Amino acid sequence: MSLRTATCHLLAASWPLPASATLGSWVRTKRIEREVRARLPMAARKCVVVEAGHVVMQMQESERDQFKEASAKIDQVLERVEALPVLPREAEDILSISSRERQKWLKDGRLKSIGTRTVKMRGRTRKVTFHVFDPREIEDVLDRDLPTLWREEDALAVAENRRRGAGKAARTRSSGSAQVVPGGTKWAQDEPGNSLKGWDAFDKDGLLRDP
Repeated sequence: MSLRTATCHLLAASWPLPASATLGSWVRTKRIEREVRARLPMAARKCVVVEAGHVVMQMQESERDQFKEASAKIDQVLERVEALPVLPREAEDILSISSRERQKWLKDGRLKSIGTRTVKMRGRTRKVTFHVFDPREIEDVLDRDLPTLWREEDALAVAENRRRGAGKAARTRSSGSAQVVPGGTKWAQDEPGNSLKGWDAFDKDGLLRDP
């Protein structure tokens, strides 16, 4: 923390917010700002903002005691901010992925959840449960550019499924057409009691016998 007294009788302090905490995400940065404010007395919350990679607080010089108390709270929050679980929207922003991709990759195990969180929506009676992620795991996925690899794997899987589907459809059509003679005439042996006209005479003449 850096502390200074501003010219207009203001106390000001700033704390660097490392990239390992925000993971380059504006969504996560704003969430960290809310987390910091939530730990402060109501009167001090409006005095804190996150800007340019820093948590910044300003108060009147007459509020020096409140300023010191709030500074100690901010120190405590920032000590563990890098371990703050990653929320779904943050994961999507950090990895530049869609909600559909996040859900698919979570379901098939490529994205690993560290548990769930249940919250009550503001102004609503119902609660919402969602998965959260380890920030170091998300950072590793980002560094290795795994979303690009996973999209390629998914595209190959879709193409293979389409190929198999087309092959199955072709075999079904082939199996169906093998039982019908063009023109709609069925083979005589497929119809019990039916015989070819003149077959007996043809057989009697010995045309099918060995020479």
